[in-house]
Amino acid sequence: MKRFAVSPSSWRNLAPFTPPRESHLPKRSKTLPALPSRQDVLAFLRTHPGAGKREIVRAFGLGSGERAALKDLLRDLADEGLVDRRKKRLHVPGALPSVVVADITGRDGEGELLAEPVEWDEAEHGPPPKIRVHIPRHRRAALPPPGVGDRVLLKTEESADEAGHVRHAGRVLKVLDKSKARILGLYRRLPGGGGRLVPIDKKNIGRELSIPAGAEGEAEDGDLVSADLVRQGRFGLNTARVREKLGSIASERAISLIALTAHGIPHTFPPPVLAEAEAARPAPLERYEDWRALPLVTIDPADAKDHDDAVHAAPDPDPGNPGGFILTVAIADVARYVRPGSALDREAKLRGNSVYFPDRVVPMLPERISNNLCSLRPDEERPALAARMVISAEGKKLRHTFHRVMMRSSAKLAYPQAQAAIDGRPDEVTAPLLADVLRPLWAAYAALKRARAVRGPLDLDLPERKVMLKPDGSVDRVIVPERLDAHRLIEEFMILANVAAAETLERHRTPLIYRVHDQPSLEKLESLRTFLATLDISLPKAPVQRPSHFNSILAKVAGSDTAQLVNEVILRSQAQAEYAAENYGHFGLNLRRYAHFTSPIRRYADLVVHRALIRALDLGDGALPESATGEELAEIAAEISAAERRAMAAERDTVDRLIAHHLADRIGASFEGRIAGMTRAGLFVKLAETGADGFVPAATIGADFYRFEENRMALVGERGGETFRLGDTVTVKLVEAAPVAGALRFELLSEGRLEAPSPRRGKRAVRRLPGKVARRSGRTRT
Repeated sequence: MKRFAVSPSSWRNLAPFTPPRESHLPKRSKTLPALPSRQDVLAFLRTHPGAGKREIVRAFGLGSGERAALKDLLRDLADEGLVDRRKKRLHVPGALPSVVVADITGRDGEGELLAEPVEWDEAEHGPPPKIRVHIPRHRRAALPPPGVGDRVLLKTEESADEAGHVRHAGRVLKVLDKSKARILGLYRRLPGGGGRLVPIDKKNIGRELSIPAGAEGEAEDGDLVSADLVRQGRFGLNTARVREKLGSIASERAISLIALTAHGIPHTFPPPVLAEAEAARPAPLERYEDWRALPLVTIDPADAKDHDDAVHAAPDPDPGNPGGFILTVAIADVARYVRPGSALDREAKLRGNSVYFPDRVVPMLPERISNNLCSLRPDEERPALAARMVISAEGKKLRHTFHRVMMRSSAKLAYPQAQAAIDGRPDEVTAPLLADVLRPLWAAYAALKRARAVRGPLDLDLPERKVMLKPDGSVDRVIVPERLDAHRLIEEFMILANVAAAETLERHRTPLIYRVHDQPSLEKLESLRTFLATLDISLPKAPVQRPSHFNSILAKVAGSDTAQLVNEVILRSQAQAEYAAENYGHFGLNLRRYAHFTSPIRRYADLVVHRALIRALDLGDGALPESATGEELAEIAAEISAAERRAMAAERDTVDRLIAHHLADRIGASFEGRIAGMTRAGLFVKLAETGADGFVPAATIGADFYRFEENRMALVGERGGETFRLGDTVTVKLVEAAPVAGALRFELLSEGRLEAPSPRRGKRAVRRLPGKVARRSGRTRT
């Protein structure tokens, strides 16, 4: 999982910066330069985020004559994107997220609660950081007291100890779940009564719990259950009591149920929410502009159940804009039905977004809203918020307006269906639309492509796999859907509308939630640069990194054996997009301002933007309340960013479990794969056939001592120099599958490349465990 960029707005509400004690300050000497180097300043800001120029002056003992030079240095660092400036505070991008969902895991020696971030990729970033939990005094009465096992939303801060080590603290914003101390697992009945609980967490594989007779509740053999830990002893199995039967693992929806329960994702609507949805009635025409004659169409995946965006394009008749187009993007008017403070609104904010699994969708809003009143069905009147945008022949947006309209979709099209019509294979639905609707859309898209090429967004090529299920819910196959121009057309139309929404709200000085994407951190860039150098690829040390720098590298390796690897490592170097109430741009799209506007059925951020537009343009009911402040939106942005990461983790875990079930009966089979990650403990291998991830313990690789060289991303044998590097193609044998946890363990069959052993540099070597034997290429190693 990716580390997430720190929103520059996150430091605004932190406590004032406390200067370090004199013992922490660097000592001045006659041999030191008067002005600290760029690296010194960046190192100081990493351990003292939120510091300002005054604190840097004090830390380095600068005189009045050196302050002007320091100001110029800080301005250069900010211009290069190495430092973020918010008012008078500074920080280095790419640290621990400003707001994280964390599980409280224990206490330190002083009795203070310690937490770990829920979403953290140990394969990429090492062990998760420990966060000391703090409850603000003024909120102690309002918040339930958290304890070990609880899940909380934390606002994080960083500090440095006397040795300069970074320490993390977290201020509790909300206690998300008081029941995380319970254990989720598969119940296995024993013949003599009682049973065993097999945990679903990968970290707890092999750590079964005992369920005494009489403590199994209504659970049957093979049921997914939640259990409370009853006793932890020094000897024997820990004891637990079944708290709730969640369903049978044999059912076709049990796999996604595991993820929903494990990640605490609400998946049933409370009665007041359903009642409010059922009471909603269609919008009256008199409150909207009548756009029913405009032939808008929806273009979505073939299996889509809700349709919240429709598009139209026509040549601009203005002689002053030759070759230009008028584009229309109409989005379902969810704000008409989901009012601020209502039961529907509170539930939508809690969920944050819809969650998509191979076997089900967990919607943000009830079906009465998402699949009926707000779904832009063909030939049915639907209220919408529409962006009308005028572009030039080169795809540049010249102007735009927003309207609250009543529309009627002319057709519901699937991506392959629309593409087939443009490619000369229209069907009975698309044939009447080809000349007047579809061809103008593709002509406008051609103009937008020219503008995209000039803008130069990050152009990664990483095909997404899709798991196809059989009727019984088991895996049929894993496919890579074809990427069509129809997909790209809709993406470019939506991006343009999102930019227009952000620009309009900024112009009217209306608070909003931005979609932001920080540039890569200095540390990640240096790590990427070092790794690319091992492939004889250079990443220039440009004053300001731009997406075009990465795109030039991607273009060089396109079609080569290393193309996929380079795409993956560049992706890993990027920050993760998030929501924020303050804007610091979208690096990946290379846009200065961007806000999600186009999917209010499935994303709460878009609903907030709709309400803000209604307020800014005085478009009627359902507006963002005048009392809504930037601080309130910042907290909402933090919560829905956490919900988005939670959904991504749940979706990934579900796919892992489905594929582990699919492969469970192929123990002993061999597969081709690629080394996708590594730590001192071993190699992570991604299978070419299914995209499944599994682990090869370093102790089983061979008879040598293997050292993890992080700068090369390689495990290197100390004596023989046998080397396994990130991206290497390997053959593995499946030796163990834990379907309920979604875990696979492989044995390596391939030989590594032979390189001269490099001298040890203090890195810890990994030794093969006694008694382990690895068979590779017909050879036995002891």
